Amino acid sequence: MRGKLCAVPTLLLVHHTPSPATAELFDAVLRGATDPEITGVDVVRRAALAATASDVLAADGLLLGTPANIGYMSGALKHFFDQVYYPVLDDTRGRPYGLYVHGNLDTEGAVRAVESIADGLGWQRVAEPVTVTGSPDKAALEACWELGATVAATLMG
Repeated sequence: MRGKLCAVPTLLLVHHTPSPATAELFDAVLRGATDPEITGVDVVRRAALAATASDVLAADGLLLGTPANIGYMSGALKHFFDQVYYPVLDDTRGRPYGLYVHGNLDTEGAVRAVESIADGLGWQRVAEPVTVTGSPDKAALEACWELGATVAATLMG
């Protein structure tokens, strides 16, 4: 909790949600992160094109969501990283994060790209990335719920 006195930890959910499939994954991640059994954690949602360095600096942990576009993360999430990388580099090392990716065919390149940047920032992955190809099924939605719950639970006092 970055030295806050009596402050509630914040989980920042940065996402690019351009399709019904990514919206389903986002909703499942959000339901997990805001489960009533997870107490004392504020969940803040920001579209990738609207998230700022101030949002990241105010967060104690992050959840990242993106479609895989032509073997890479979305341009919106890449823009987010481009905008925040240097302003948050020194102050966010060790922050826990989780990732979910939706692709029509493949998600490997997108996962590799996000993890490379998160590693450069010194963020700590606290759960395996959730990758979904095609239409999300029950197992995919449960995995997203679990991802949201896991990352949020790491912030509980």
